[in-house]
Amino acid sequence: MKRELSEQEIIRRESLQKLKELGIDPYPSAIFEVNTTSKKIIANYKDNEELEVVIAGRLMSRRIMGKASFAEIQDSEGRVQVYINRDEICEEDKTMYNTVFKKLLDIGDIIGIKGVVFTTQVGEISVKAKELTVLTKSLRPLPLPKIDTDGVTHDSFTDPEKRYRQRSVDLVVNPEVKDAFIKRTQLTNSMRSYLNEKGYLEVETPILQPLYGGAAARPFKTHHNALDVELYLRIANELYLKRLVVGGFDGVYEFSKDFRNEGMSRFHNPEFTQMELYVAYKDYIWMMDLVEEMVEKIAIDLHGTTEVKAGENTINFKRPWKRYTMYEAIEHFTGIDISKMDEAKMSQTAKKLGVEVDKSMGRGKLIDEIFGKKCEGELIQPTFIIDYPVEMSPLAKKHREKEGLVERFEAICNGKEICNAFSELNDPIDQRARFEEQLELVKRGDEEAMLLDEDFLRAIEYGMPPTSGMGIGIDRLSMIMTNSSSIQDVLFFPQMKPKKD
Repeated sequence: MKRELSEQEIIRRESLQKLKELGIDPYPSAIFEVNTTSKKIIANYKDNEELEVVIAGRLMSRRIMGKASFAEIQDSEGRVQVYINRDEICEEDKTMYNTVFKKLLDIGDIIGIKGVVFTTQVGEISVKAKELTVLTKSLRPLPLPKIDTDGVTHDSFTDPEKRYRQRSVDLVVNPEVKDAFIKRTQLTNSMRSYLNEKGYLEVETPILQPLYGGAAARPFKTHHNALDVELYLRIANELYLKRLVVGGFDGVYEFSKDFRNEGMSRFHNPEFTQMELYVAYKDYIWMMDLVEEMVEKIAIDLHGTTEVKAGENTINFKRPWKRYTMYEAIEHFTGIDISKMDEAKMSQTAKKLGVEVDKSMGRGKLIDEIFGKKCEGELIQPTFIIDYPVEMSPLAKKHREKEGLVERFEAICNGKEICNAFSELNDPIDQRARFEEQLELVKRGDEEAMLLDEDFLRAIEYGMPPTSGMGIGIDRLSMIMTNSSSIQDVLFFPQMKPKKD
């Protein structure tokens, strides 16, 4: 069904046609050579300097005063005022000013300005236009806020759902939201620089996989028509990266898009980014030191300090970070030692602690639920939770000293996990047994249990060196580093529920 146009949209389309009738292409294909930005103009201009500039951006406001007007142009770095005089831009034909600028241009249109920088009588750095070029005619009005005579702002574009659904408009109308995305890119650049300096190789592994693995999660499923096979979107890239370690790479990492068919919240999006790193001849203790060093560096690169504001909390990433074993953390926050409990006793304890349980949960899942509900939210400063029960970690190596535990850690910060790491299990016989235990959980109805991957087992049967592996959530870490309360604020285009008519 054809959408009904608003009055403003009809007027803009009429203006579009009039521009064409004047011989002005509202969507020209020729290059417009910009040589500076609003921010650089304001930073670099010196009084009485004839600084010639060429800028382009959106027309965001204008004040028409007879044959002269002031306007504001918004580009990628901010806004700058433009002074437009009819006699300056139209020596003979007054059409460009009297008709085009005054009548046919609208707020949101993209224009180019060639001119010189000067300071107005009230001291504002501005650009005196010598030429004006129409670059793009906007056919929809921007949802700009209105400020009344008392200085009160109305109709701000602040509704989260609208902002996330219309990110393009959000970035134009609320340009401050760009800061979070710029910092996110700086974060990944800092991380990549750190890993490259260590000599590790950045690689790519398959997103479409015949078996999902490397984490406990429910996958997305798809069908390959030509091969007539079921495939899964990866939930993690661990098993492929470890194949590369088997193949002789001593250090590999990947920034990966992963997909988990789970609920959405301000901490969860079904499509997310993580960086996984695997280094041969290392263990989880060494990896803890690397994570501390790398994240401390990221904080300094982004903020110039190890202290980062996250909501009401100030997070200090300065090394060293606090460390608890999994059992120590649960006892510390609940007063109960669960380390010697069997599955039945642990299920009863979980219920007493107000943790929901069901018959599909094995001992490892119960421990995970207790920790998640009673401990994780209490860990605000960066903390390593180490030495997990073997039932929780089918890909981690058994602890060298503590029976029933594995060499694993998670980094928790601001109440949420940001990193997970192991001394990787490289004993193929033990690994097969762990996979078989996971299959038993699948039979009990655990949709997040792992499948048995024969191709991966075959690879490590050729011999995988002692290896430490780590995955760090880029979205979660970005939330903390940008003081964002929702994962949607650090994703350009978060997944949204279908919009109801």
